[in-house]
Amino acid sequence: MSYSTQMDAAKKGIITKEMKIVAKKEGMDAEHLRNLIAEGKVVIPANKNHKSLDPEGVGEGLRTKINVNLGISKDCCNVDKELEKVKTAIDLKAESIMDLSSYGKTEEFRQKLVNMSKAMIGTVPIYDAVGFYDKELQDITAQEFLNVVEKHGRDGVDFVTIHAGINRETSEVFKRNKRLTNIVSRGGSLMYAWMELNNKENPFFEFYDDLLDICAEFDITLSLGDSCRPGSINDSTDPSQIHELMVLGELTLRAWEKNVQIIIEGPGHMPLNEIKANMLLQKKLCHNAPFYVLGPIVTDVAPGYDHITSAIGGAIAASHGADFLCYVTPAEHLRLPNLDDMKEGIIASRIAAHAADIAKGVKGAEKWDYDMSNARQKLDWNKMFELAIDPEKARRYRAESMPEHEDSCTMCGKMCSMRNMNKIMEGKNINILREDD
Repeated sequence: MSYSTQMDAAKKGIITKEMKIVAKKEGMDAEHLRNLIAEGKVVIPANKNHKSLDPEGVGEGLRTKINVNLGISKDCCNVDKELEKVKTAIDLKAESIMDLSSYGKTEEFRQKLVNMSKAMIGTVPIYDAVGFYDKELQDITAQEFLNVVEKHGRDGVDFVTIHAGINRETSEVFKRNKRLTNIVSRGGSLMYAWMELNNKENPFFEFYDDLLDICAEFDITLSLGDSCRPGSINDSTDPSQIHELMVLGELTLRAWEKNVQIIIEGPGHMPLNEIKANMLLQKKLCHNAPFYVLGPIVTDVAPGYDHITSAIGGAIAASHGADFLCYVTPAEHLRLPNLDDMKEGIIASRIAAHAADIAKGVKGAEKWDYDMSNARQKLDWNKMFELAIDPEKARRYRAESMPEHEDSCTMCGKMCSMRNMNKIMEGKNINILREDD
């Protein structure tokens, strides 16, 4: 029996090789996973042309996944430096990489990225359109926008962010409801500008069925972008954001009719007390499709530390239903991140994702922490390093300040609670002021 997409296969009762791989990774019954994919609650972004892919699932009951944004820009267009970031991101166990290139040899970088990456690859085709056609935004036609999506599909991209929800109706809601930071989504602002300059409907909304046909051909997962995500906590959960979310829910059902897998993108900047409600609202309005969030960033006043503000929000969001976290680096709002920024962002996002998985009761999540605590109790430093989310940093910190006694650290020395409790429990003297017998 043949199938066109992972969702098509799932609806036909077929367990694909990608489903088998994901089920094994997640410790989940493959038939249960197939059902979740058929219902749209889980996606496996897996373009037929991405031959090096090690597939991952995103959605209900699975480990929270993280995405890393990379790519060249006009001001920073060194392809080799970005490819070095790709290798590091994969080494640090990022499950997804988005190529947000917006200048220069985007096709060359994208093809190299797909060929070398076992992680799933995402793109935002509207970023590429201006350079691809060497045209001003206003002069790009609806068909040309669709053609760029098709080109990315042929290149092997697993998912694409498309800002289809910012249609004429959403735009009118935005105009009637003033915002402090307007539209901060780069792709969303470009789409809004195109509509205003041409006095036309969003081509991705108007020709949505044609877009779905392209996605079905290559099995591209459609990540419905949130043009109206809040760019400040002042703008969160406002009419523009919620109206667009309602449109995305309608577009989700239309995609599922054509067996196209869907991810919904979400906020953005948002105060802590609004996150839980927003996760519930998204799942309700978008029929439990997987939810992909940027942050949420929980305060606007920490430039240079937004990997922390994002990790706080991401942990809360994922614990209440978000399935996919887009990393944020210390360079957010300031510049293109360098390699060190990227590392900090990945580790912060992975911590948030794992903390949420513990809260959600994801299978096997607590065992990692149990093993670490067991190693700490035994003062087994090598095991602790092996289990650390960032082994390199843990080893370096230990080496930079070695204690007099190997079974302690330089914070507590022989007053180490683990060391002393082990000795007392074994009936030994702890000998804090003198050498051991």
